[in-house]
Amino acid sequence: MNEPVGEARIGQWYRHTDKGEEFVVTARDEQAGTIEVQSFDGDLDEIDESTWGILPLELAPAPEDWTGPADLDAGVEDDYSEANMIRSGSSGPLKALAGGPEIWEASERSFGD
Repeated sequence: MNEPVGEARIGQWYRHTDKGEEFVVTARDEQAGTIEVQSFDGDLDEIDESTWGILPLELAPAPEDWTGPADLDAGVEDDYSEANMIRSGSSGPLKALAGGPEIWEASERSFGD
């Protein structure tokens, strides 16, 4: 029988030994008594804390590229800041397009006149 993995730890990866599935603990809801987990393929699930202790689990290393589907905030900001957008070739804020009425506006006028 497997050694108990202990209390669920946020950010820790686990392997469900009888299914071979790996998942990471993403959150704990103390009031609801649930542990929120996310599998490598992005599926979200909840496990009751009472069930956690009897599951056949073992600690697992984080997959090589686990940041894709996992919904964890690792404190890394996306590189889509306004400063980076301007630096990459934008000359300033977006400007309204010049031109006449939208196609739907023009066709609406011709039917209503």
